[in-house]
Amino acid sequence: MDLNFTAEELSFRAQIRQWVAENLPPDISAKVQQAQRLDKSDMQRWARILGKQGWHGWAWPKQFGGPGWNAVQRHLFEEECALAGAPRIVPFGPVMVAPVIMAFGTPEQQQRFLPGIMSGEVWWSQGYSEPGSGSDLASVKCKAERQANGSFLVNGQKAWTTLGQYGDWIFCLVRTDSSGKPQTGISFLLIDMKSPGVTVRPIIMLDGEHEVNEVFFDNVEVPAENLIGEENKGWTYAKYLLAHERTNIADVNRAKRELERLKRIAKAEGLLDDMRFRDQVALLEVDIVALEMMVLRVLSAEKSGRQSLDVAGLLKIRGSEIQQRYAELMMLAGGPYSLPLIHEAMEAGWQGDHVGAAYCAPLASHYFNTRKTTIYGGSNEVQRNIVAQTVLG
Repeated sequence: MDLNFTAEELSFRAQIRQWVAENLPPDISAKVQQAQRLDKSDMQRWARILGKQGWHGWAWPKQFGGPGWNAVQRHLFEEECALAGAPRIVPFGPVMVAPVIMAFGTPEQQQRFLPGIMSGEVWWSQGYSEPGSGSDLASVKCKAERQANGSFLVNGQKAWTTLGQYGDWIFCLVRTDSSGKPQTGISFLLIDMKSPGVTVRPIIMLDGEHEVNEVFFDNVEVPAENLIGEENKGWTYAKYLLAHERTNIADVNRAKRELERLKRIAKAEGLLDDMRFRDQVALLEVDIVALEMMVLRVLSAEKSGRQSLDVAGLLKIRGSEIQQRYAELMMLAGGPYSLPLIHEAMEAGWQGDHVGAAYCAPLASHYFNTRKTTIYGGSNEVQRNIVAQTVLG
């Protein structure tokens, strides 16, 4: 197995690096590098820039308007964007629902929904989790009943809907049959969030941010043509999507960028001269390299046409734990200066009173935010069970 990049792949990397350098707005990159707050306009501005190039759907095949890159090229694109300080592409549209529409949607649905996702004009949200239905996703209770005209009437609630306050559309798992096993009565619906009866209520997190929401459906009518695939077959489509989500959560490229940020903070605070702290940074770097090697093994298998390892759960476990570790080490590097939780410090250009260097101000918010990574996308405890069953039978 050769994990080295070919000359052609290195040339491709150089082209992507140059394009990103020429097109990534410096103000957005500065916010990302300093872990400051990104608003909807920042994220959508970058999405539209990518969309004009045909790269917002960077993993899409050419038949659906994508660049048709192979697995290695997609990896290099993600890495160069991350290292340059580009915002993480909001995955719900291009990474999650789009592949489901491509694989299981009708030609009419593909023509209707994919162009808006590629252009970055239409913001998608994810309607999976509910109160009591997180890692146990098969227990969803949000109900969709068929009406005489063929449409669905949706009633229920979704929780932890990331950035749902910006959503134009939401893809939802809904209960359409309760007579059999839980997995057999779920359907996959696309719902216009401007529909009458849809209410979005914010959930304010530990870091004071409005990142997640509750979404309520009160007699929301959804046309039959918004059903993906077959009724009661949504669990199959959900599992297909979750493989994309859990691999995406690993986000090794962002980890490499944040490792460099950690080193900058540690150097500024004089901690790189502390052998114990330097050892912790070195251990983190080794784990990031190991995570990258796991990703490259998968890419190598895909490139050679062999069946890639089913490592979505492993990538999710290791990637999410690494995110928590680098956030914690940044807090330790800042020491007492990083302890105050100053919400305003997340704003670019904030000039309020603070203790310590300016880079310490966002550290508490960043630390609290990463506490969630081992929970969402299927908690790591559940993922370990899945991995154990896969390996041990």
